Amino acid sequence: MQYSGDHINIQPVASSGLSPASVASLMLHGFNRHYSLFRYSAQRAKSLFESRQWQGIQQLTRERIEYYDTRVNECTNTLKKQLKDSYIPSEDQHFEFTAKQLDFWQSVKTEFIKLLADHHQPECAETFFNSVSCRILHRSYYNNDFMFVRPAVSTDYLDGVKPSYRSYYPLKNGIEKTVSSILTDYGLAAPFTDLPSDVHKISRRAVHHLRNIIKKTTDQRLAPDCQVHTLKSLFFRNKGAYIVGRLVNHNTVYPFAIPLIHDASGHLRTDALLYTSDDLSTLFSFTRAYFLVDMEVPSAYVRFLSSLIPRKPQAEIYTAIGLHKQGKTLFYRDFLQHLEHSHDCFDVAPGIHGLVMTVFTQPSYPYVFKMIRDRIRKDDMDNATVRSKYLLVKKHDRVGRMADTWEYSQVALPKSRFAPALLKELRDQTPAQIEETDDVIVLKHVYIERRMTPLNIYIQRAKDSSLESIVRQYGDAIKELAAANIFPGDMLYKNFGVTRLGRVVFYDYDEIQKMTEMNFRKIPEAPNEEAELSAEPWYPVGPNDVFPEEFRFFLLGNPKVRDAFLKYHSDLLEAQWWQNTREQVAMGKLSDMFPYEPSRRFEYIRSK
Repeated sequence: MQYSGDHINIQPVASSGLSPASVASLMLHGFNRHYSLFRYSAQRAKSLFESRQWQGIQQLTRERIEYYDTRVNECTNTLKKQLKDSYIPSEDQHFEFTAKQLDFWQSVKTEFIKLLADHHQPECAETFFNSVSCRILHRSYYNNDFMFVRPAVSTDYLDGVKPSYRSYYPLKNGIEKTVSSILTDYGLAAPFTDLPSDVHKISRRAVHHLRNIIKKTTDQRLAPDCQVHTLKSLFFRNKGAYIVGRLVNHNTVYPFAIPLIHDASGHLRTDALLYTSDDLSTLFSFTRAYFLVDMEVPSAYVRFLSSLIPRKPQAEIYTAIGLHKQGKTLFYRDFLQHLEHSHDCFDVAPGIHGLVMTVFTQPSYPYVFKMIRDRIRKDDMDNATVRSKYLLVKKHDRVGRMADTWEYSQVALPKSRFAPALLKELRDQTPAQIEETDDVIVLKHVYIERRMTPLNIYIQRAKDSSLESIVRQYGDAIKELAAANIFPGDMLYKNFGVTRLGRVVFYDYDEIQKMTEMNFRKIPEAPNEEAELSAEPWYPVGPNDVFPEEFRFFLLGNPKVRDAFLKYHSDLLEAQWWQNTREQVAMGKLSDMFPYEPSRRFEYIRSK
């Protein structure tokens, strides 16, 4: 294996004809090529972080998302050329296997399982096998005989040649010495500004937190075998690197993460100590860009992280660490399990119906399903445009303000689980996006997204004490998106949601555009009274022109909302603020947006 720039040159494996074993070997070879590039990306991220190349980290994050499909397509094309349709059911055959083809593809899976006996990423390799198979086989063969609908290899106790995490013993070595070792064992090629000070701050806050926690339990001391574990790879994202670990005391797990950032001089410093499950859940949120992290055994990392954030599904953890295809696999398995053990029907989602998407949900399931309408009721909007917007969000820095989505094709669901109103909606609005038989509805293309409380409904129900806070967050969300080069387009409250942890998140992407594409203008003074009273503007309006002072007319009808908005975000109604932000983005400036509250920051406490 040789590195050549951003690519890896690998000699093709020798093939022994069209045997199932040779096909399985070729498919595993394709996955290994992918995972080598995946790990190399994380190794590059370390170098980019050390040299403060923030744009490079963002570019690397975007590019890595495409790696998987590129490798799958390479593998699929190679297989199709070598097989030459001999073992691929054609449309002329009505996609039916002959007895020979049936045996062949079942044997390919059997041979693939044999190759995973000592593999360090078997669950991800199974997903890669599925992805290639989906491009070769007809949907009627998407079952466990031919694909890994259920996993074949257990990863419960899998680890690498060396353990995935380091262990420290604070009672033996002292807390400050332990913290110092934790900070320096990653071998970053950048010095700390003041390592003793960082060690003291981390130690003091950790001891303070532990005292508050331990005194509430029966075990009011550290156990003799108390340990600190930290994952061996740093987690890189945007301008930060994160040490992720846990303290284990009396079999109780206390999670923590330590963000590392660069100061103005280019030296390292610790920025905070995060120490609750909610802190870690926010850090690994579905509203943020995927981490770059070098893992020999990803299942060991996920198992470790699950002990820190037990409420977060493993599907979301795999996704957060960059293995979003494996996340999709686990998510779908969880969904099938839920479907099997529930009885309620899919139905049209409550709330205001959109002009672009048909949205439905299942009351017992905390996600919504979104399908693009065949006839979109917006000018200059079509299916391809909407997909491109969702892809933009997938690759973009979501800064904690845009929800990630799972994207699926050819999803077969039991027709009996569809409410009559939903069936009518799908037949009327998305007929080209579904296939219907007596028993099954097949969704040709669907987005699945975490269900949140729509902001418009939240505002209607909010008490005065919480209304001001949520309106302030709404404005903060718009400002943070703008600083990340995203103009939401349609900023109505119905397009935002509120998460379990009370964070305002944008989730309607059909009108988003980059800030750098927009032209923010102040409305020119009317030439006369007649022009000002006219229903038509007296000034020319370009396709990307935006007049922020108009926002008040469709956002601030509620007096209480208006008062809160003007208190914190009156600048959003001024073209100058938007122009300044666009200028900063165009210059390549990346704002500091921390995935934790300012009160967690050591710098914030010092300023207080």
